[in-house]
Amino acid sequence: MAREHLPVQLACRVLHVAESGYYAWRDRPPSKRLVKHAWLTEAIVGIHTASRGTYGTRRVHAELRLGLSIHVSHGTVELLMQRAGLHGLPGSRRPRAKHVTPSVTDLGERNFTRHARDQLWVTDITEHPTFEGKVYCAVVLDTFSRRVVGWSIDASPTAALTTNALAMAIGNRSPRPGGTIIHSDHGVQPRFNRSSQHRAPGAIVDAH
Repeated sequence: MAREHLPVQLACRVLHVAESGYYAWRDRPPSKRLVKHAWLTEAIVGIHTASRGTYGTRRVHAELRLGLSIHVSHGTVELLMQRAGLHGLPGSRRPRAKHVTPSVTDLGERNFTRHARDQLWVTDITEHPTFEGKVYCAVVLDTFSRRVVGWSIDASPTAALTTNALAMAIGNRSPRPGGTIIHSDHGVQPRFNRSSQHRAPGAIVDAH
C-alpha cells in the first residue's frame, strides 16, 4: 500500500502493523538466501541463454554441478527457473538402436584372459540414480590386473563420457603403440560406435 503512494501511517493502521515494524522491515538488508537465489538465477539464466533456450531443469542442474561446481539441489533450480519464466524444450523419444550382427571383427575373440597388463581393456557405462537425478559412469578395466585404469562421470551418456574415460586410461598406463585392444558392447552413444569400428593409429586397437 505504501508503494501505491498511500500514507504509511494510514496503511499501517489498516493492516494493524506498527510503523516502527514497517520501517525496520523496509530498511532490513536482504537475507543470505535472497542474495544466493539472485546469484543462482543469474547463473541459470546464463546457462539457459547459452543453450539457446533448450535446456530444462535437469540439464541446467547438471551444468551447475558438473560444469561450474555449484552445489545446489534440483528443487531449487526448478523453483528459480519457474520464477524466471525459463523452460526447456521437450526431448524427442528416439528408438533404441538394435544390432543384429557385429559391427567389426572381434579382435578379442571373446577371450578375456590375458597374461600381461594392457593387452585387453574392457569398457562399459553404468547408470546410477541419485537424489538429484541420474549420473552415468564409464570405466575402462584392464582384464589382466582387474584394475580400473580410467573412468569418467557425467549427467548424460554421451560419446564424450566414454572417450574421456579412455583418455584417462591412456594417460595413466601409456600402453605401447598397437599393443592394446579395447572391447566394449555396441552401446547407443552417438558417434562413438562409428569411431570404434576403425583401427586406431596410436596405442589402442578398438574392437567390439
